[in-house]
Amino acid sequence: MNKGSEDFNSSYIEGRNSVNEALNAGHEINKIWILKPADGRRLDPDLAKILAAAKERHLVVVRVQRSALDKMSTTGNHQGVIAQVSSHEYADVEDILARAEEEGRAPLIIAMDEIKDSFNFASLLRISDAAGVDGIIIPKHRSIALNSIVSKLSAGAVEYVPVARVTNLAQTLRDLKENHGFWVCGTDMEGSVPYDKADYKGPLVIVVGSEGEGMRKSIRSECDFCVHIPMNGHVNSLNAAVATGIIVYEAVKCRRGDD
Repeated sequence: MNKGSEDFNSSYIEGRNSVNEALNAGHEINKIWILKPADGRRLDPDLAKILAAAKERHLVVVRVQRSALDKMSTTGNHQGVIAQVSSHEYADVEDILARAEEEGRAPLIIAMDEIKDSFNFASLLRISDAAGVDGIIIPKHRSIALNSIVSKLSAGAVEYVPVARVTNLAQTLRDLKENHGFWVCGTDMEGSVPYDKADYKGPLVIVVGSEGEGMRKSIRSECDFCVHIPMNGHVNSLNAAVATGIIVYEAVKCRRGDD
């Protein structure tokens, strides 16, 4: 058994949390492969819960040996379950804006400028879900896309945070400023504003630069201001997702009017 024999228009999610969240979110699932317990043993309770939910939705479930799951897995950590789902659909930027408009508040968006690391993308999805970010914008080229690894590492957050994929990120930022009243906040070690002194109120995009080079010049030029996190230790930079998490929660605090 291998993924190559399945529908190329589908993608795969692995791990108990990811599959369970996909089920809870009503994601379209084509098939689930679940670990068959050894003779005389009962199915693991977490897997039993997934199996029950799948049967309730009348999904196709295949009970297989661990070796089959190991062969299918791309993450190396399937935890006894893999699901074939319709490929995650990208949202439109307008869909993200509508989400905040319906709730009568100013939108908060993260834009990723050529982030290429699966762990960072997944972490940003989890941060966005936890903090209440309305969505993420990524460029179509030279950036990691939504895939099974990102989905697995996001622990289900991918089901709740819309991601828009755009051809020209700089143009998209310009459009948000000119036509939707957004402020664009860049994140940079050389930023002129300490992260805890910035004004994050109103429609806002927080731009995260790539792991190695940071923001491109064309993206930096679209930023209305750039923030930095003061460093007091011996390491000069934080992981992109960690740094963004600090800034995003400061922004949420500011927008709520907290002290």
